[in-house]
Amino acid sequence: MTFGEQPAYLRVASDLRQKIVNGSLPPHTRLPSQARIREEYGVSDTVALEARKVLMAEGLVEGRSGSGTYVRERPVPRRIARSGYRPAHGSVDPFRQEQTAEGARGTWESNSEQERAPAPVAARLDIAPGDPVMRTRYVFRDGGEPMMLSTSWEPLAITGRTPVMLPEEGPMGGCGVVERMAAIDVVVDNVVEEVGARPGLAEELLALGGVPGHVVIVVERTYFASGRAVETADIVVPADRYRVAYHLPVR
Repeated sequence: MTFGEQPAYLRVASDLRQKIVNGSLPPHTRLPSQARIREEYGVSDTVALEARKVLMAEGLVEGRSGSGTYVRERPVPRRIARSGYRPAHGSVDPFRQEQTAEGARGTWESNSEQERAPAPVAARLDIAPGDPVMRTRYVFRDGGEPMMLSTSWEPLAITGRTPVMLPEEGPMGGCGVVERMAAIDVVVDNVVEEVGARPGLAEELLALGGVPGHVVIVVERTYFASGRAVETADIVVPADRYRVAYHLPVR
């Protein structure tokens, strides 16, 4: 193989991908069989199989038991708004405020439990592994469809035995981190978000309605007050259905 030349299975996958993108193979159309790919492209069964595997890994096609492989419906990506740590107005929570601005009907469900901080979480919060934290898991929905998962951790050294210990309960239940911390005289003055991507975990894709192998966007967010981490969270978004849009003020 000369420098820059693609392996045969990638060339076949690229041609089939182009047909899917330009509509020659529209959604719900059966992908050419392995024998047909072998004949049309003059490749071996192994190459034909590997090309189909590439398209499946990319989420462009899906296998149907006893029927074959079909082109998947490609959703038009929608936006999930992120806007740093601006406070919500009145009693409206930040998630609902941000998504309303994007035309979404945001709702969520949550569950909070005390736990000992796992080492990676402890490192982000700059506390000792095993220190007590409040872990809250969220499923955010748009019109009933799951759009985003979030798991947050708050050090109980800060919120323990205060009215805001449970993020979704009490007088500040449902408010954002900034407002809740302000209620106990902790002033959030900075937030850091690191954005990456990876294959979704099985339980994440099950909750989000995705297909095994699909990629998710992961936002690692941490709020700070005078340099001290007061909350950190992993936010997981299905990459095939959503884009993360940032609204950042110009200073």
